Amino acid sequence: MKELHLSNKLAWSLFAAFAIVSLYLLGVRTLVPPDEGRYAEMAREMFASGDWITTRLNGIKYFEKPPLQTWMNALSFALFGLGDWQARLWTGLCGIGGVALTGYAGAKVFGRRIGFYAALVLGSCFYWAACSQIDSLDMGLSGMMTISLCALLIAQRDGAPDHERRNWMLACWAGMALAVLSKGLIGLMLPGGVLVVYTLITRDWKLWTRLHLVKGLLLFFAIAAPWFLLVWMRNPEQPHFFFIHEHWDRFFLKEHHREQAWYIFVVLTAVGMVPWLGVLFQSLALGAKREAGRFRPRLMALVWAAFIILFFTKSNSKLPGYILPVFPALALLTASYLEHGTRRSRMLAAALLSLVGAALLATVPFMPKMAGHAGEHVLYQAFQPWVLAAGFIALAGGGLAFIYARQMQRDLFVLVLAIAGFATTEIMLAGFEPLGQVRAGTNLLPAIKAELKPDTKIYSVGLYEQSLTFYLRRTVTLVDYLDEFTFGLQQQPELAIPTVAAFADQWTRDAAAGVRDVAIIRADIVKDLQQKGVPLRVVAQDSRRTVIANDIKKP
Repeated sequence: MKELHLSNKLAWSLFAAFAIVSLYLLGVRTLVPPDEGRYAEMAREMFASGDWITTRLNGIKYFEKPPLQTWMNALSFALFGLGDWQARLWTGLCGIGGVALTGYAGAKVFGRRIGFYAALVLGSCFYWAACSQIDSLDMGLSGMMTISLCALLIAQRDGAPDHERRNWMLACWAGMALAVLSKGLIGLMLPGGVLVVYTLITRDWKLWTRLHLVKGLLLFFAIAAPWFLLVWMRNPEQPHFFFIHEHWDRFFLKEHHREQAWYIFVVLTAVGMVPWLGVLFQSLALGAKREAGRFRPRLMALVWAAFIILFFTKSNSKLPGYILPVFPALALLTASYLEHGTRRSRMLAAALLSLVGAALLATVPFMPKMAGHAGEHVLYQAFQPWVLAAGFIALAGGGLAFIYARQMQRDLFVLVLAIAGFATTEIMLAGFEPLGQVRAGTNLLPAIKAELKPDTKIYSVGLYEQSLTFYLRRTVTLVDYLDEFTFGLQQQPELAIPTVAAFADQWTRDAAAGVRDVAIIRADIVKDLQQKGVPLRVVAQDSRRTVIANDIKKP
């Protein structure tokens, strides 16, 4: 039997390869709206304006989330320039760091083999691998919450020296503070809820005496509080919107129109655990079993995952990324099970990955029919070879892992399944680029830029293109569009035009005065303006939006 987990050279080589591939792939795709374009543009505006306190989107106050990701993206732009990989660098580093820390915590708390497995499991989980490549808040939050989880497990493990317990608990408090700066109060509420539930189950009341509460709270507020105080001093309207509207209302009310079926997060967790789905339920059962010693780290990991899933299941706002923080805990549980799990369960996991590969291969011929917009079937045709390659890798990787599972070669089984799962995910993401370009509208950039001069006004009519503004390096004037800008425009209504009719009047006056205008606009609105005789010229269009310029009257 090959004891691969004992080789430091192999472990570091695998981690280096994982990090290099992950970092390289950050730049192979266009920033896809809405999230990627939004957070890249917020950081670009912060970098350009030099205002690191008041967060803005399209020049409008934007207080839906705290600023940590915007800060990190803006810092990336300051160090490396504007670009796709720079916009994704923070989430990429959070994903890589989460894998490293989960592996370290697994080795420290459970043993070397489990640490080796935990890193491989997390790095290859479909959800974690995919979200590490996407510029969104969920991976940033998850990276900070992984610090909290892993630091807590290391600090509270039986036999931990006092100085280690203190230092790791301070790291846990720092992770919670950074999680709050990533996405709000859930960075404190979720770990706090996990501790309460774990204590109620185990009756380990002394755990609270080992949390270094006084030092921890001082550190927590020293990290988390300054920005909230500064932004409140500059923008008195921010606290009510952020704490009431974005927390209380989002959780309890349905006004955000993000409701989903109650079981959605259970399904997403199962999908997100591919290629380890075949051992997921056995791993959860292991977490519930009695452990020797005072502290029960597997139970803590189980409570972490279950509490977060149930918390967001109760919420009336349900988005797929909400459950991303559960995957490090699930990776630790899965790694613990894989150390001693049955051969049959490992064979099942391998077979399920092969089944995923077969499903991808079966899907390939039908992909052009998935196009939701006219003319986009060619984009799905371009995606077909990538899905084909991903399907073959999943099918073959699952087959090879099945052989190693049958031969009871645990380390080889885990390694092969992890590589196959990671490769399948990354190939699918890389192949999405043609579709991503159309969703972002970057195919229209040359035509738009040809119309622009430094004083050209750009309007966005009936829509807001989250990614195009980043690539244009300019803000736009919104017309007949509120959505996420509602609060900001209530504070500064002069930054937008409320109706298409008012826009048409301004557009016509500018044309008569020789002022150059460009608008990114919905096709149905263009047709209506043409019927009303508004002077315009179609510059470019695709299946999702149209670009027009005004007909300037020559003197």
